[in-house]
Amino acid sequence: MDVAKRNLLCTDKFSKGELVMRFGKRSLRVAGMLLGAAMLSSVFTGCGDDQAKDSKEIRVGANFEMSGNVANYGNATFEGLQLAIDEVNEAGGINGKTIKLIKADSKSEASESANAATKLISDDKVKVLVGPATTGSVLAEVQIATDNKVPIIAPCATSPKVTVDNGKVQPYVFRSCFIDPLQGDVMATFATKTLKAKTAVIYIDSSSDYSKSLGQVFKEKFEAAGGKVLMEEAFLQKDQDFKATLTKIKTANADVIFIPAYYEEVGKIVKQARELGITVPLLGTDGWDDTKVVDIAGAAPLNNTFFSSHYSDQDKDVQGFIEAFKKKYNHAPNVFAALGYDAGKMLIDAIKRAGSDDPEKICKALAETKDLQVGTGKITMDKDHNPIKSAVILEMKDGVKVLKEKITPQA
Repeated sequence: MDVAKRNLLCTDKFSKGELVMRFGKRSLRVAGMLLGAAMLSSVFTGCGDDQAKDSKEIRVGANFEMSGNVANYGNATFEGLQLAIDEVNEAGGINGKTIKLIKADSKSEASESANAATKLISDDKVKVLVGPATTGSVLAEVQIATDNKVPIIAPCATSPKVTVDNGKVQPYVFRSCFIDPLQGDVMATFATKTLKAKTAVIYIDSSSDYSKSLGQVFKEKFEAAGGKVLMEEAFLQKDQDFKATLTKIKTANADVIFIPAYYEEVGKIVKQARELGITVPLLGTDGWDDTKVVDIAGAAPLNNTFFSSHYSDQDKDVQGFIEAFKKKYNHAPNVFAALGYDAGKMLIDAIKRAGSDDPEKICKALAETKDLQVGTGKITMDKDHNPIKSAVILEMKDGVKVLKEKITPQA
Protein backbone atom coordinates (compact mmCIF):
# COMPACT_ATOMS: atom_id res chain seq x y z
CA MET A 1 0.00 0.00 0.00
CA ASP A 2 1.42 3.42 -0.96
CA VAL A 3 1.64 6.34 1.47
CA ALA A 4 -1.30 8.27 -0.03
CA LYS A 5 -3.74 5.38 0.27
CA ARG A 6 -2.50 4.55 3.75
CA ASN A 7 -3.11 8.11 4.92
CA LEU A 8 -6.61 8.03 3.42
CA LEU A 9 -7.39 4.94 5.41
CA CYS A 10 -5.91 6.34 8.62
CA THR A 11 -8.10 9.45 8.34
CA ASP A 12 -11.17 7.43 7.20
CA LYS A 13 -11.63 9.72 4.20
CA PHE A 14 -13.79 7.28 2.23
CA SER A 15 -17.39 7.63 3.39
CA LYS A 16 -20.12 5.05 2.80
CA GLY A 17 -21.66 7.24 0.10
CA GLU A 18 -18.40 7.58 -1.77
CA LEU A 19 -17.97 3.84 -1.71
CA VAL A 20 -21.45 3.37 -3.23
CA MET A 21 -20.58 5.79 -6.01
CA ARG A 22 -17.25 4.14 -6.71
CA PHE A 23 -18.22 0.50 -6.46
CA GLY A 24 -22.04 0.35 -6.71
CA LYS A 25 -24.47 -1.05 -4.17
CA ARG A 26 -23.74 -4.68 -5.00
CA SER A 27 -20.05 -4.11 -4.30
CA LEU A 28 -20.61 -2.20 -1.07
CA ARG A 29 -20.31 -5.28 1.16
CA VAL A 30 -17.06 -6.36 -0.48
CA ALA A 31 -15.67 -2.85 -0.40
CA GLY A 32 -16.61 -2.50 3.24
CA MET A 33 -14.77 -5.69 4.06
CA LEU A 34 -11.71 -4.47 2.16
CA LEU A 35 -11.84 -1.15 3.95
CA GLY A 36 -12.05 -2.85 7.35
CA ALA A 37 -9.10 -5.08 6.57
CA ALA A 38 -7.08 -2.16 5.30
CA MET A 39 -7.83 -0.09 8.38
CA LEU A 40 -6.83 -2.99 10.64
CA SER A 41 -3.62 -3.37 8.67
CA SER A 42 -2.90 0.32 9.10
CA VAL A 43 -2.78 -0.16 12.87
CA PHE A 44 0.36 -2.19 12.31
CA THR A 45 1.78 0.00 9.52
CA GLY A 46 1.14 3.70 8.95
CA CYS A 47 -1.01 4.60 11.94
CA GLY A 48 0.95 2.18 14.11
CA ASP A 49 4.21 3.85 13.14
CA ASP A 50 3.06 7.05 14.80
CA GLN A 51 1.95 5.15 17.89
CA ALA A 52 5.36 3.47 18.14
CA LYS A 53 7.08 6.82 17.92
CA ASP A 54 4.87 8.15 20.69
CA SER A 55 5.35 5.09 22.93
CA LYS A 56 5.78 5.88 26.59
CA GLU A 57 7.90 2.78 27.14
CA ILE A 58 11.57 2.04 26.61
CA ARG A 59 11.77 -1.69 25.96
CA VAL A 60 14.76 -3.47 27.51
CA GLY A 61 15.45 -7.19 27.18
CA ALA A 62 16.45 -9.04 30.35
CA ASN A 63 18.08 -12.28 29.18
CA PHE A 64 18.95 -14.30 32.28
CA GLU A 65 19.46 -17.81 33.62
CA MET A 66 16.10 -18.18 35.35
CA SER A 67 16.41 -21.97 35.40
CA GLY A 68 19.23 -24.50 35.08
CA ASN A 69 22.58 -25.01 36.75
CA VAL A 70 23.34 -21.35 37.56
CA ALA A 71 19.79 -20.12 38.10
CA ASN A 72 20.84 -18.57 41.42
CA TYR A 73 23.09 -16.18 39.49
CA GLY A 74 20.48 -15.26 36.90
CA ASN A 75 17.63 -14.70 39.32
CA ALA A 76 19.76 -12.65 41.71
CA THR A 77 21.14 -10.49 38.90
CA PHE A 78 17.65 -9.88 37.57
CA GLU A 79 16.46 -8.81 41.04
CA GLY A 80 19.19 -6.18 41.21
CA LEU A 81 18.38 -4.93 37.71
CA GLN A 82 14.66 -4.80 38.51
CA LEU A 83 15.34 -2.71 41.64
CA ALA A 84 17.24 -0.09 39.64
CA ILE A 85 14.50 0.06 36.99
CA ASP A 86 11.71 0.29 39.59
CA GLU A 87 13.50 3.16 41.29
CA VAL A 88 13.70 5.27 38.15
CA ASN A 89 10.16 4.41 37.03
CA GLU A 90 8.72 5.30 40.45
CA ALA A 91 10.56 8.63 40.25
CA GLY A 92 8.78 9.49 36.98
CA GLY A 93 10.85 7.61 34.45
CA ILE A 94 13.16 9.21 31.90
CA ASN A 95 11.82 12.15 29.91
CA GLY A 96 8.27 10.99 30.58
CA LYS A 97 8.96 7.39 29.56
CA THR A 98 9.14 4.31 31.74
CA ILE A 99 11.52 1.41 31.21
CA LYS A 100 9.81 -1.91 30.58
CA LEU A 101 11.85 -5.03 31.27
CA ILE A 102 10.96 -7.96 29.03
CA LYS A 103 12.30 -11.12 30.61
CA ALA A 104 13.59 -14.22 28.84
CA ASP A 105 15.05 -17.42 30.31
CA SER A 106 18.41 -18.52 28.88
CA LYS A 107 18.10 -21.73 30.96
CA SER A 108 21.82 -21.67 31.85
CA GLU A 109 22.63 -22.84 28.30
CA ALA A 110 24.52 -20.92 25.61
CA SER A 111 22.22 -22.10 22.82
CA GLU A 112 19.15 -21.00 24.76
CA SER A 113 20.75 -17.62 25.41
CA ALA A 114 21.13 -17.12 21.65
CA ASN A 115 17.49 -18.12 21.10
CA ALA A 116 16.29 -15.76 23.83
CA ALA A 117 18.31 -12.84 22.45
CA THR A 118 16.93 -13.44 18.96
CA LYS A 119 13.36 -13.40 20.25
CA LEU A 120 13.87 -10.30 22.37
CA ILE A 121 15.34 -8.36 19.46
CA SER A 122 13.19 -9.66 16.59
CA ASP A 123 9.82 -10.19 18.28
CA ASP A 124 9.85 -7.95 21.33
CA LYS A 125 11.74 -5.09 19.65
CA VAL A 126 13.95 -4.29 22.64
CA LYS A 127 16.39 -1.38 22.46
CA VAL A 128 19.01 -2.87 24.80
CA LEU A 129 19.88 -6.31 26.18
CA VAL A 130 20.97 -6.80 29.79
CA GLY A 131 22.42 -10.20 30.73
CA PRO A 132 22.89 -13.11 30.90
CA ALA A 133 24.97 -13.50 34.05
CA THR A 134 27.60 -15.97 32.84
CA THR A 135 30.34 -15.53 30.26
CA GLY A 136 29.43 -18.39 27.93
CA SER A 137 25.82 -17.31 27.66
CA VAL A 138 26.77 -13.69 26.96
CA LEU A 139 29.24 -14.74 24.26
CA ALA A 140 26.44 -16.70 22.59
CA GLU A 141 24.37 -13.55 22.02
CA VAL A 142 27.11 -11.10 21.04
CA GLN A 143 27.00 -11.67 17.28
CA ILE A 144 23.19 -11.55 17.24
CA ALA A 145 23.11 -8.22 19.07
CA THR A 146 25.97 -6.81 16.99
CA ASP A 147 24.28 -7.75 13.71
CA ASN A 148 21.15 -5.94 14.89
CA LYS A 149 23.08 -3.01 16.41
CA VAL A 150 21.55 -3.55 19.84
CA PRO A 151 23.83 -2.78 22.82
CA ILE A 152 24.46 -5.39 25.53
CA ILE A 153 25.25 -4.70 29.17
CA ALA A 154 26.79 -7.82 30.73
CA PRO A 155 26.48 -7.51 34.52
CA CYS A 156 28.68 -10.42 35.61
CA ALA A 157 30.51 -11.90 32.59
CA THR A 158 34.19 -11.44 33.42
CA SER A 159 36.00 -13.02 30.45
CA PRO A 160 37.99 -10.48 28.40
CA LYS A 161 36.50 -12.01 25.23
CA VAL A 162 33.10 -10.53 26.07
CA THR A 163 34.20 -6.99 25.15
CA VAL A 164 37.41 -7.57 23.16
CA ASP A 165 37.69 -10.37 20.60
CA ASN A 166 41.00 -10.97 18.80
CA GLY A 167 42.21 -7.51 19.76
CA LYS A 168 39.08 -5.76 18.47
CA VAL A 169 36.65 -4.00 20.81
CA GLN A 170 33.09 -5.29 20.47
CA PRO A 171 31.26 -2.04 19.56
CA TYR A 172 27.92 -2.96 21.14
CA VAL A 173 29.04 -4.83 24.27
CA PHE A 174 29.69 -3.33 27.73
CA ARG A 175 29.82 -4.68 31.26
CA SER A 176 29.32 -3.59 34.86
CA CYS A 177 31.87 -6.00 36.40
CA PHE A 178 35.66 -6.09 36.34
CA ILE A 179 37.38 -8.67 34.13
CA ASP A 180 39.18 -11.96 34.72
CA PRO A 181 42.73 -10.59 34.43
CA LEU A 182 42.04 -8.39 37.45
CA GLN A 183 40.63 -11.33 39.45
CA GLY A 184 43.45 -13.66 38.41
CA ASP A 185 46.05 -11.01 39.20
CA VAL A 186 44.43 -10.17 42.56
CA MET A 187 44.30 -13.81 43.67
CA ALA A 188 47.83 -14.62 42.47
CA THR A 189 49.15 -11.56 44.32
CA PHE A 190 47.17 -12.48 47.43
CA ALA A 191 48.54 -16.04 47.30
CA THR A 192 52.17 -14.97 47.01
CA LYS A 193 52.23 -11.84 49.16
CA THR A 194 49.59 -12.41 51.85
CA LEU A 195 49.62 -16.20 52.12
CA LYS A 196 53.34 -16.49 51.20
CA ALA A 197 52.53 -19.40 48.86
CA LYS A 198 55.36 -20.80 46.77
CA THR A 199 53.46 -23.58 45.01
CA ALA A 200 49.92 -24.00 43.70
CA VAL A 201 47.54 -26.40 41.97
CA ILE A 202 44.93 -25.09 39.54
CA TYR A 203 41.62 -26.98 39.31
CA ILE A 204 39.31 -25.63 36.58
CA ASP A 205 35.98 -26.36 34.93
CA SER A 206 37.07 -27.24 31.39
CA SER A 207 33.53 -26.69 30.07
CA SER A 208 33.56 -23.02 31.17
CA ASP A 209 35.24 -20.13 29.33
CA TYR A 210 35.12 -18.21 32.60
CA SER A 211 37.02 -20.89 34.51
CA LYS A 212 39.62 -21.52 31.79
CA SER A 213 40.36 -17.81 31.41
CA LEU A 214 40.85 -17.33 35.14
CA GLY A 215 43.07 -20.39 35.44
CA GLN A 216 45.32 -19.09 32.69
CA VAL A 217 45.66 -15.62 34.19
CA PHE A 218 46.33 -16.97 37.69
CA LYS A 219 49.09 -19.23 36.37
CA GLU A 220 50.78 -16.38 34.47
CA LYS A 221 50.65 -13.97 37.41
CA PHE A 222 51.56 -16.56 40.06
CA GLU A 223 54.63 -17.75 38.16
CA ALA A 224 55.61 -14.18 37.27
CA ALA A 225 55.67 -13.48 41.02
CA GLY A 226 58.05 -16.37 41.59
CA GLY A 227 55.56 -19.13 42.39
CA LYS A 228 55.34 -22.53 40.72
CA VAL A 229 52.20 -24.30 39.48
CA LEU A 230 52.75 -27.97 40.28
CA MET A 231 49.63 -29.42 38.67
CA GLU A 232 46.65 -28.41 36.52
CA GLU A 233 43.51 -30.54 36.68
CA ALA A 234 39.99 -30.19 35.29
CA PHE A 235 36.39 -31.25 35.83
CA LEU A 236 33.14 -30.72 33.91
CA GLN A 237 30.11 -28.69 34.93
CA LYS A 238 27.48 -30.85 36.65
CA ASP A 239 30.07 -33.41 37.83
CA GLN A 240 29.19 -34.80 41.25
CA ASP A 241 32.17 -36.86 42.45
CA PHE A 242 35.55 -35.09 42.53
CA LYS A 243 37.39 -37.37 44.95
CA ALA A 244 39.58 -39.23 42.43
CA THR A 245 41.05 -35.99 41.09
CA LEU A 246 41.25 -34.42 44.55
CA THR A 247 43.20 -37.45 45.77
CA LYS A 248 45.69 -36.83 42.96
CA ILE A 249 45.84 -33.12 43.78
CA LYS A 250 46.53 -33.91 47.43
CA THR A 251 49.76 -35.74 46.45
CA ALA A 252 51.15 -32.50 45.00
CA ASN A 253 51.29 -31.05 48.53
CA ALA A 254 50.91 -27.54 47.15
CA ASP A 255 50.63 -24.47 49.37
CA VAL A 256 47.30 -23.40 47.81
CA ILE A 257 44.67 -24.75 45.42
CA PHE A 258 43.03 -22.30 43.00
CA ILE A 259 39.47 -23.28 41.95
CA PRO A 260 37.87 -20.67 39.64
CA ALA A 261 34.38 -22.11 39.21
CA TYR A 262 30.67 -21.70 39.97
CA TYR A 263 28.94 -22.34 43.28
CA GLU A 264 27.34 -25.73 42.54
CA GLU A 265 30.63 -27.47 41.81
CA VAL A 266 32.67 -25.36 44.25
CA GLY A 267 30.50 -26.41 47.18
CA LYS A 268 30.95 -30.09 46.36
CA ILE A 269 34.69 -29.73 45.70
CA VAL A 270 35.34 -27.93 48.99
CA LYS A 271 33.31 -30.47 50.97
CA GLN A 272 35.02 -33.48 49.35
CA ALA A 273 38.49 -31.91 49.61
CA ARG A 274 38.14 -31.44 53.34
CA GLU A 275 36.79 -34.99 53.72
CA LEU A 276 39.99 -36.21 52.06
CA GLY A 277 42.11 -34.28 54.54
CA ILE A 278 43.10 -31.39 52.27
CA THR A 279 43.57 -28.53 54.73
CA VAL A 280 45.52 -25.94 52.68
CA PRO A 281 43.90 -22.65 51.66
CA LEU A 282 41.43 -22.99 48.79
CA LEU A 283 41.22 -19.91 46.56
CA GLY A 284 38.48 -18.83 44.21
CA THR A 285 36.81 -16.02 42.34
CA ASP A 286 33.40 -14.34 42.15
CA GLY A 287 31.69 -17.58 41.08
CA TRP A 288 32.00 -18.63 44.73
CA ASP A 289 29.98 -15.66 45.93
CA ASP A 290 26.61 -17.26 46.58
CA THR A 291 24.99 -18.37 49.82
CA LYS A 292 24.35 -21.80 48.33
CA VAL A 293 28.07 -22.57 48.64
CA VAL A 294 27.60 -22.76 52.40
CA ASP A 295 24.49 -24.92 52.00
CA ILE A 296 26.41 -27.40 49.83
CA ALA A 297 29.84 -27.42 51.48
CA GLY A 298 28.95 -26.67 55.08
CA ALA A 299 30.35 -23.81 57.15
CA ALA A 300 33.36 -25.59 58.68
CA PRO A 301 34.83 -26.94 55.39
CA LEU A 302 34.81 -23.39 54.00
CA ASN A 303 37.13 -22.10 56.72
CA ASN A 304 40.53 -21.16 55.28
CA THR A 305 39.05 -20.32 51.88
CA PHE A 306 39.40 -16.97 50.11
CA PHE A 307 37.91 -15.55 46.92
CA SER A 308 37.79 -12.33 44.93
CA SER A 309 34.52 -10.50 44.44
CA HIS A 310 32.99 -7.20 43.42
CA TYR A 311 31.90 -5.82 46.78
CA SER A 312 31.53 -6.56 50.45
CA ASP A 313 28.37 -5.93 52.43
CA GLN A 314 30.68 -4.59 55.16
CA ASP A 315 31.76 -1.70 52.93
CA LYS A 316 30.09 1.55 54.01
CA ASP A 317 29.84 2.72 50.38
CA VAL A 318 27.27 0.04 49.49
CA GLN A 319 24.91 0.34 52.45
CA GLY A 320 22.36 2.40 50.54
CA PHE A 321 21.95 -0.26 47.90
CA ILE A 322 21.75 -3.04 50.49
CA GLU A 323 18.99 -1.33 52.46
CA ALA A 324 16.95 -0.60 49.32
CA PHE A 325 17.31 -4.21 48.20
CA LYS A 326 16.26 -5.62 51.58
CA LYS A 327 13.22 -3.33 51.65
CA LYS A 328 12.05 -4.57 48.25
CA TYR A 329 12.82 -8.29 48.52
CA ASN A 330 12.98 -9.00 52.27
CA HIS A 331 16.38 -10.67 51.99
CA ALA A 332 19.98 -9.54 51.64
CA PRO A 333 21.51 -9.16 48.18
CA ASN A 334 24.43 -11.21 46.93
CA VAL A 335 27.14 -9.98 44.58
CA PHE A 336 25.14 -10.88 41.48
CA ALA A 337 22.23 -8.77 42.66
CA ALA A 338 24.67 -5.90 43.21
CA LEU A 339 26.08 -6.25 39.69
CA GLY A 340 22.58 -6.39 38.22
CA TYR A 341 21.80 -3.16 40.05
CA ASP A 342 25.02 -1.61 38.71
CA ALA A 343 24.01 -2.61 35.18
CA GLY A 344 20.62 -0.99 35.68
CA LYS A 345 22.21 2.24 36.91
CA MET A 346 24.54 2.24 33.90
CA LEU A 347 21.59 1.78 31.56
CA ILE A 348 19.53 4.54 33.17
CA ASP A 349 22.44 6.97 33.13
CA ALA A 350 23.18 6.22 29.47
CA ILE A 351 19.56 6.72 28.38
CA LYS A 352 19.39 10.01 30.26
CA ARG A 353 22.58 11.32 28.70
CA ALA A 354 21.61 10.02 25.26
CA GLY A 355 18.29 11.88 25.53
CA SER A 356 16.79 9.05 23.50
CA ASP A 357 16.06 5.33 23.41
CA ASP A 358 17.90 5.04 20.10
CA PRO A 359 20.30 2.07 20.47
CA GLU A 360 23.19 3.83 18.73
CA LYS A 361 22.91 6.86 21.01
CA ILE A 362 22.66 4.64 24.10
CA CYS A 363 25.73 2.76 22.92
CA LYS A 364 27.72 5.99 22.60
CA ALA A 365 26.59 7.15 26.04
CA LEU A 366 27.60 3.83 27.64
CA ALA A 367 31.10 4.21 26.20
CA GLU A 368 31.35 7.67 27.77
CA THR A 369 30.31 6.59 31.31
CA LYS A 370 32.49 8.41 33.84
CA ASP A 371 32.51 8.60 37.66
CA LEU A 372 29.05 7.07 37.85
CA GLN A 373 27.82 6.17 41.33
CA VAL A 374 26.34 2.68 41.25
CA GLY A 375 25.55 0.10 43.93
CA THR A 376 29.12 -1.12 44.46
CA GLY A 377 30.87 2.26 44.23
CA LYS A 378 31.92 4.48 41.32
CA ILE A 379 32.73 3.29 37.81
CA THR A 380 34.30 4.77 34.71
CA MET A 381 34.24 2.94 31.37
CA ASP A 382 37.65 2.33 29.80
CA LYS A 383 38.45 2.19 26.08
CA ASP A 384 37.74 -1.56 25.98
CA HIS A 385 34.21 -1.12 27.42
CA ASN A 386 35.28 -2.48 30.81
CA PRO A 387 34.54 -0.55 34.01
CA ILE A 388 37.35 0.63 36.25
CA LYS A 389 36.15 -0.31 39.74
CA SER A 390 37.26 -1.81 43.04
CA ALA A 391 37.70 -5.49 43.84
CA VAL A 392 37.65 -7.20 47.24
CA ILE A 393 39.01 -10.43 48.70
CA LEU A 394 36.61 -12.18 51.04
CA GLU A 395 37.46 -14.83 53.62
CA MET A 396 34.96 -17.44 54.79
CA LYS A 397 34.80 -17.79 58.58
CA ASP A 398 32.25 -20.24 59.96
CA GLY A 399 30.00 -19.68 56.97
CA VAL A 400 30.23 -15.87 57.06
CA LYS A 401 32.01 -13.71 54.48
CA VAL A 402 34.56 -11.36 56.02
CA LEU A 403 36.29 -8.54 54.15
CA LYS A 404 39.99 -9.41 53.93
CA GLU A 405 41.34 -6.83 51.47
CA LYS A 406 40.07 -4.15 49.10
CA ILE A 407 41.89 -3.25 45.90
CA THR A 408 41.15 -0.10 43.89
CA PRO A 409 42.90 -0.04 40.50
CA GLN A 410 44.10 3.21 39.00
CA ALA A 411 42.22 4.65 36.02
